[in-house]
Amino acid sequence: MAKDKKMVEAITSMDVDFAQWYTDVVKKAELCDYASVKGCMVIKPAGYAIWENIQNELDRRFKETGVQNVYMPLFIPEGLLEKEKDHVEGFAPEVAWVTHGGLEPLQERLCVRPTSETLFCDFYAKDIHSYRDLPRVYNQWCSVVRWEKTTRPFLRSREFLWQGGHTAHATAEEAEERTIQMLNVYADFCEQVLAIPVIKGQKTEKEKFAGAESTYTIEALMHDGKALQSGTSHNFGDGFAKAFGVQFADKDNSLKYVHQTSWGMTTRLIGAIIMVHGDDNGLVLPPRIAPTQVIVIPVQQQKEGVLDKANELFNRLSNFRVKVDDTDKSPGWKFSECEMRGIPLRVEIGPKDMANNQAVLVRRDTHEKTIISLDQLETAVADMLETIQSDMLERARAHREAHTFSAATWEAFTELVNNKPGFVKAMWCGEQACEDKIKEETGATSRCMPFDQEHLADTCVCCGKAAKKMVYWGKAY
Repeated sequence: MAKDKKMVEAITSMDVDFAQWYTDVVKKAELCDYASVKGCMVIKPAGYAIWENIQNELDRRFKETGVQNVYMPLFIPEGLLEKEKDHVEGFAPEVAWVTHGGLEPLQERLCVRPTSETLFCDFYAKDIHSYRDLPRVYNQWCSVVRWEKTTRPFLRSREFLWQGGHTAHATAEEAEERTIQMLNVYADFCEQVLAIPVIKGQKTEKEKFAGAESTYTIEALMHDGKALQSGTSHNFGDGFAKAFGVQFADKDNSLKYVHQTSWGMTTRLIGAIIMVHGDDNGLVLPPRIAPTQVIVIPVQQQKEGVLDKANELFNRLSNFRVKVDDTDKSPGWKFSECEMRGIPLRVEIGPKDMANNQAVLVRRDTHEKTIISLDQLETAVADMLETIQSDMLERARAHREAHTFSAATWEAFTELVNNKPGFVKAMWCGEQACEDKIKEETGATSRCMPFDQEHLADTCVCCGKAAKKMVYWGKAY
């Protein structure tokens, strides 16, 4: 039995070294591997299957709101990128450049897309002519490149997968409505599918997207008390439209600039799933996102009829994402392996179970075992998967609440940030000088100004001036 535990023993305890625990889980669960290009990753089948489920679930939700998918080029001419000053300054340190085509130097450098606003603006300037062409509600699934100095699998890599939504509207009101609508889509997806509770709010001026009028965000709290920005939605107003000449003839024949939005989620969501739900045995995947929801494990499969019965159960559970582990590994190894991979529910069937017309269901999240009659198999599995999904969300929410604190004074704030990992709610005067001081002295950044505002004090936690907003602060990935 000792050798069955080797897989788990290779994982550093999260309480000993959370960063090493994360790396161990990513590698042992075979989600990705390091590539020969520094800072890039190879997403292996187990990891890509999670991304495919994320993609499918999000894409369906997008299309329900009228979104259509398109694809833009990988390269952006330097002159095009420079049309929006704030935008190019925001991305300049992370841009990768192509300078040669074959052996010949290019007349103009090409940027490998770090984002696609400029390409969409260039396209919209040619494609939009009249109010009848609006709104344009497009999205693309692609990869982007940002030359990060410090990388970590899924959380921060030089190339990563994402979706980028880009819309154009006739009025500012329509653009703002779409911006909030997509943020709500993201929040609902995270909570209902990934079982990750999020805080919805607006980024400060300092933290907003380069070139945007306003940026809205959903912020999640990881097991180690650090925040993770999990999705953003930006209202560009007509700033990009003016820079790129994106105009339309309105109903009164006057020329007007469109109002635009942009919104995105990335493969860092896989990192969020790991860090919110994982444990010292490996991954713990919410059923609605798990590539394999149920695994049937035959016990003493060498005995007559056991494999046949396992395959019969597999067929009965075909409405779920189900597999049978009929390899010649020992049952103990199979149990450890499916735990490592985060499969939500294990169904064990052996000779004694067959004799009693029963099976053993084992939850990945709690390790709880339940004996059920085979006559109730489908119903029991469906009910248990729903319970697991719900319980995982509630546990994550309880963890966040237990690690969310409030501070009314600078002394209380610094004490919490330094000694209590998690979110700290505190009032802010709205001045960037205080935001900068907080980051410099504590390492915490403003995560968001939540839509659900609370009045914790009359004064700013940093400078003592009149407070304008309650802000969630925290150290972040």
